[in-house]
Amino acid sequence: MWKKIKEITQDGIPFFFGAPVLVWQALFLFVPLLLIIGLSIIHRDAAGLYRISLEPIVWFMQPMYWRILVWSGWLALFTAVTCLVISYPISYIIAFKAGRFKVPLLFLLIVPFWTNFLLHVYAWFYVLERGGFLNTILLKIGLISEPLRVLNSVHATGIMMIYSYLPFMILPLYAVFDRFDVELIEASMDLGASWWQTVRKIIIPQTFTGIVSGFFLVFIPAFAEFAIPELMGGDRRMFVGTVISQYMLGALTIVRGAAFTLLSSLVLSVYVVVIYYFMRGIVKRL
Repeated sequence: MWKKIKEITQDGIPFFFGAPVLVWQALFLFVPLLLIIGLSIIHRDAAGLYRISLEPIVWFMQPMYWRILVWSGWLALFTAVTCLVISYPISYIIAFKAGRFKVPLLFLLIVPFWTNFLLHVYAWFYVLERGGFLNTILLKIGLISEPLRVLNSVHATGIMMIYSYLPFMILPLYAVFDRFDVELIEASMDLGASWWQTVRKIIIPQTFTGIVSGFFLVFIPAFAEFAIPELMGGDRRMFVGTVISQYMLGALTIVRGAAFTLLSSLVLSVYVVVIYYFMRGIVKRL
């Protein structure tokens, strides 16, 4: 009898420790998601009866909002691709070449993000403004004759997006490279493969899971980012996050905000599926 109780207890320990995570996920992910879906499609008519209607979603089937969805997709794709190009060699160097400096380098990568996000934004203000660090350096070395207008533009938004999301790409890639069998590279080179052939046939396919994880860790939140475009872009262009925040914060427009959230989530799902299969197809053809 005691043995049976002990077996049941031991089998339940993993669930016991994992239960708070499941409760947290249910309360702060699934319940809000169900509320958003309910607000989007379930409405009360004049007779007081609840009915399903897609009118709030259909209302957003306008060229302006589709341009916002496409532009947000391009911004997220640009951010993810740029972060991937920058992060891949950095992760490789940290994993294989850093030696005893591996942990300090990872520490330095994470430390800036212990500070408040607004401090990062204001720091970049001083870098990108007309009389800031960037223009001062470029003027002194003679590359430009007058200050560039970078702040309050799409360029400033792109720079800040890359800066903010870069660690989300580096860390998954580093985790894959850290488990990578270096002997595969040595065997490939010993068998006469060039460095580019080794990268195409060995390194990229073996690190594809890290590429996918990092790419979508950047792409998905970047698609709905609203703080960076609002602060760095000067509100010159509307993005998905901007539209959602404006509608959701209005007492009389929360239903439209929920509808646009649902619509943008569906569009984002399509983007993710298309990009994933595109990436997988490229890796297969390498």
